[in-house]
Amino acid sequence: MDKKIFIFDTTLRDGEQVPGCQLNTVEKIQVAKVLEALGVDVIEAGFPISSPGDFNSVIEISKAVKEPVICALSRAVEKDIDKAAEALKFAERKRIHTGIGTSDSHIKYKFNSTREEILETAVKAVKYARKYVDDVEFYAEDAGRTDNEYLARVVEAVIKAGATVVNIPDTTGYCLPEEYGAKIKYLCDHVEGIENAIISTHCHNDLGMATANTMAGIMNGARQVEVTVNGVGERAGNTALEEIAMILKSHKNTGYCTGIRTQKIYPVSRMVSNLMNMPVQPNKAIVGRNAFAHSSGIHQDGVLKNASTYEIIDPRDIGLDDNSIVLTARSGHAALKYRLSVLGITPSPERLESIYKEFLKLADSKKEINDEDLLVLAGAERSEKCNVKLDFLQATSGSGVRPVASIGLDIAGEKFTAAATGNGPVDASINALKQIVKRKVIIKEFTIQNITKGSDDMGKVHMQVEYEGHEYYGFGANTDIVTASVEAYIDCVNKFITK
Repeated sequence: MDKKIFIFDTTLRDGEQVPGCQLNTVEKIQVAKVLEALGVDVIEAGFPISSPGDFNSVIEISKAVKEPVICALSRAVEKDIDKAAEALKFAERKRIHTGIGTSDSHIKYKFNSTREEILETAVKAVKYARKYVDDVEFYAEDAGRTDNEYLARVVEAVIKAGATVVNIPDTTGYCLPEEYGAKIKYLCDHVEGIENAIISTHCHNDLGMATANTMAGIMNGARQVEVTVNGVGERAGNTALEEIAMILKSHKNTGYCTGIRTQKIYPVSRMVSNLMNMPVQPNKAIVGRNAFAHSSGIHQDGVLKNASTYEIIDPRDIGLDDNSIVLTARSGHAALKYRLSVLGITPSPERLESIYKEFLKLADSKKEINDEDLLVLAGAERSEKCNVKLDFLQATSGSGVRPVASIGLDIAGEKFTAAATGNGPVDASINALKQIVKRKVIIKEFTIQNITKGSDDMGKVHMQVEYEGHEYYGFGANTDIVTASVEAYIDCVNKFITK
């Protein structure tokens, strides 16, 4: 019988540390529910002491999700652990994840401490957390660059103190797979009492080796993997959940399996991408738009004769269904509700009606509505509490014509209009907008992404601006890219004027 690998999903904690990808509590609950349906074993719901928002999110996720273990992160500090325990009070299955840096670099420069003091702090933290919960995970930050002999001493000590899971992070993504696998094996061979705890991997992708390192960890004794949907995470990201799940499903000879319901992978991937406003690169393994696309004539010929010639994964195994219901302007509430449910979204009747109205507007400008469009409509809920709203926009441009735009805004119920020229219709529209919103805003990043293909496609705009020394991120989506650009700018404005 295959041995189970526990899936620890940290999309809502480590994954959410990407600038501009923060989710509100309602969105986090949405993600937690689809992770539960996906079959993850542990959801790391947040870092409660870091902010009131994180604290509240852990509480609400604990109420909303029952099957997975709910985990809260803390440093090896008593007040952190107290806050984590308080946030987990409603969780049916709870875990406190506490730890400290163990590499010489962290000990010397981050903590100005010694190896013995760090070991003592680690033991104290685990013992303190065990007063609150029976399930305590310890992380040895920067374990990837920690001397194996000292790391083994720390792991042995925290297990004796009551740690049930020990996390061995490659925090900087530096390790080679052979090196990381050897580190896990060293711990399995040299730590007394290692059978009393689960070893966990937590790999970052700075050198593109997160998945390879995680697999090396599994093959050498790790029984839990810490992952994120789409591999999201700060810097170059974390190990991708979908990659590990499908590697183990494809390579049955490894003797390992997960509890992931792989047919839900693709819709969960798209939902997370849209809620976090973080596009999935087209050539991303498993869930990228091109993952099952074949343009080479030789490849196409082979796939047509027998799909297994060039496809090691059946697209249906990750939830890609070629027989999806096609939605058009004539589709009703039932078809929309069904398609949203397939994507893991169960809106309230009121929210469904709101999405349906936006759906009809979009359907008037597109022949067919695809899943990506629906996720944008469901995820980009525009709050009526926004101070600044777009009333109208008209932009004119063309060969030999100077681009000009006129715009109307509703600011807290008061109407404003302006017109301006620019280097193009987007520039002209933003210039007109700036005449009304008289703030010194610097656009730092401006990214346009089409969701699928086609001239009638919905475009997504991601924008980063700087205002008074702070950075703000905005998002807009529309079949008209000029309108999407203006909406992204307004989204940024709404964030700093309500701060």
